[in-house]
Amino acid sequence: MQKLGSAEIVQLLLAITLMLGFGRAFGELFRKIKQPAVVGEILAGIFLGPTIFGTIFPEIQQFIFPSIGLVTISLDAIVNLSIIFMLLVVGLEIDLAVVIKQGTAALTTGTLGMIIPFIFGAAAAYFAPSIFGSQPDNLLIFSFFIGTALAISALPVIARTLMDLKLFKTKMGMTIMAAAMFNDLMGWIIFSIFLGLVGSSSHGGTVWETIGFTLLFTFIVLIFVRKLFDKSLPYIQSRLSWPGGILAFVMVSSLIGAILTELIGVHSIFGAFIIGVALGDSVHLSEKTKFIVHQFITNIFAPLFFVSIGLKVNFIQAFDPVIVLVIIVLGFLGKIIGCGFGAKISGFNNNESLSIGFAMNSRGVLEIVLSLVAIQSGIISEEIFVAIIILVLSSSVLAGPLMSYFTKDSRKYSFMDLIDSKSIIVSNYEKKDDQIKQLCKVASDRYKLNYDEISSRVIQRENLIPTGIGNFVAIPHAKVKINKPIVTIGINKKGLDFEAPDHQLSKIIILLLTPEDKNELQLQLLADVANKFRDKEKISSLLNISSEEEFMSKIKEELA
Repeated sequence: MQKLGSAEIVQLLLAITLMLGFGRAFGELFRKIKQPAVVGEILAGIFLGPTIFGTIFPEIQQFIFPSIGLVTISLDAIVNLSIIFMLLVVGLEIDLAVVIKQGTAALTTGTLGMIIPFIFGAAAAYFAPSIFGSQPDNLLIFSFFIGTALAISALPVIARTLMDLKLFKTKMGMTIMAAAMFNDLMGWIIFSIFLGLVGSSSHGGTVWETIGFTLLFTFIVLIFVRKLFDKSLPYIQSRLSWPGGILAFVMVSSLIGAILTELIGVHSIFGAFIIGVALGDSVHLSEKTKFIVHQFITNIFAPLFFVSIGLKVNFIQAFDPVIVLVIIVLGFLGKIIGCGFGAKISGFNNNESLSIGFAMNSRGVLEIVLSLVAIQSGIISEEIFVAIIILVLSSSVLAGPLMSYFTKDSRKYSFMDLIDSKSIIVSNYEKKDDQIKQLCKVASDRYKLNYDEISSRVIQRENLIPTGIGNFVAIPHAKVKINKPIVTIGINKKGLDFEAPDHQLSKIIILLLTPEDKNELQLQLLADVANKFRDKEKISSLLNISSEEEFMSKIKEELA
């Protein structure tokens, strides 16, 4: 039996050291510049691989990262283990309740976000394969691969982008996440079909048998095994050592799932992914546990996998600008049109729909794994492999800036930006409807609005749910036909009853009008006002004023 000698162990350890060290360093660098760590880790692999390091020092690069031999086999085994654990983390991030809760919007966005790019890619590959550089041996499988590679989104990249932009908990953010979760689940079903088509089935069955086993495995795990996890986790987390016990349980479970799916003819990572979904859906798996698993895997195993991508080919020699352009155009257009249209018919406005399209355009692990299977099976060339990696990098890098641009209208306003002394009125009304009408009159005169329309909407909203928030403050508000938000403020030293939870009369009445089609903007501004006026002592000092100008000066001093 062959085994690693001392020199080969040194080679292996040196390779892992460089992969992990450079991967983490490049990943941290890209995090610092607000980009996904995966981009830095792939670039670290390109640096260590034949593209740069191999060009400058070919003999040293080949010694550390040999193309054949026991070291290569050992390194491949470690990388495959890394992929399995990475997909476990992706599965843990999927919340089936979120997918179900978002309902039609997520289903429509996720479905069209898969169908349209799949059609774009598969049709182009089938009817014009020459634009991809060569005539494939099996046109059907090649077309299926291109369609699938362009159809799948990257859930971890999407989640990170939404958190960076502070959109994760918004309606749009939840719709994107639910659509991405649905996209991942469906993507793996398509992936299993692809494996059946290329003959990867380890049990030797037909493609339909592979698909049948895949669906059966998914059903059993998500229905029965999920319940078993739900009952077992409280015992495991309370009786076994922390965090070693639960960490071992989660990782061993993912390996068992990987073994089972490998046996039924589907890639082992699908089993780890579904096990992750089942574990993550349990209410007994604490966020702290998820965090520990996530940190351990993404900081140790993820860099090893993503760096290994750059070691596969020479990205300069295999770079074909035509193929890269075709892949990027098809990938971007298919996702943005498909997801954007799905979001639009689900009730989002144009900018929000485009933002959803750009978010869902992010690619990641699944495309890379799919491409690795394809290049190892001889389905695609190195040029196409490089083009898909570039698509992954460009779509992940551009997702944040493009989303930020198209959501800027809903994020650029703050309460302090919307007020000036002309929007502040000192009064002594005794009825809150009269106070509201006065503030609506100020807004309508200043911004040339329909007074009757806005006053009736605000009073109707007030009668439905009173808007006193406590600390002497009320925020009557409504969504009306305007392009940007408007704020007017009434100072009533006698105070009016807006039914605040602290039973105090409201002496600072803030009228907030927001555009009809920007739900998140109204919620954001309401939260901003509530946050600004949370200190009762500072608010009390604001009431000791004699003019609108003094109030404006004091509010900037106290609340800025």
